[in-house]
Amino acid sequence: MTMQSAVPDWLTPVAWTYITLSLLSAAVIAFDIYLLRRRHLSVATELVWITSALYLGPFAVAAYLRKGRANPTSTTVAAGGVAEPAGTAVAVLPGGGASAVAHLVAVPLVVAVGWTIAGLAMWPMILVIAVLAVVMLAVYERVASREPRTGRTRGISMGSALAAAFITVAAFDIGMVGWMLLLHFNDLMPPVTDSTFWFLMQMGVILGLLTGYPAVSWLLRRNQSVVVA
Repeated sequence: MTMQSAVPDWLTPVAWTYITLSLLSAAVIAFDIYLLRRRHLSVATELVWITSALYLGPFAVAAYLRKGRANPTSTTVAAGGVAEPAGTAVAVLPGGGASAVAHLVAVPLVVAVGWTIAGLAMWPMILVIAVLAVVMLAVYERVASREPRTGRTRGISMGSALAAAFITVAAFDIGMVGWMLLLHFNDLMPPVTDSTFWFLMQMGVILGLLTGYPAVSWLLRRNQSVVVA
């Protein structure tokens, strides 16, 4: 993205501070899981908690201590098959983690190959991020649904996992892509080499959590998604 950005100068120290806190938060969660041996039922679930810190920063540590570390055996769905609000709030984390990791892969890749659509690198970035996020989220849902805590006799099929991942990512993109378009059309999209770009993408992932929440709640009620533990 080569357009001139109107991002204010004061956002740079804010971006560096939040990015630093996010990396430290991811390290704290990883330390607790792997060095303090507070292991989860699958590596996939552990990675969800670690990657949640890449965009939630210290808020991810608070959520982990409350829902991941302190209460790892919480159930996914309340009695009667209706997802609990807290369960839905945690269930959006895999989608957020997939989006965050997809950004880290897709943005440098698109820039490196010089891929543009209509003269903009933003469109292929959005496309690659969406594809990567769907694949990663589908793999997570497939693996996590086979864990004993879910109460299933067998995991959901790969087709169902892909469908659930597609629905989730589409809902996430209402917030994430909408945020990117808002930044672009207001000349607020910094170069990808700028810390403010990555900070603004972190904010976009958080917006994606909000727009993805209803879809994840619906998938939970259909027993097509699981809550991390």
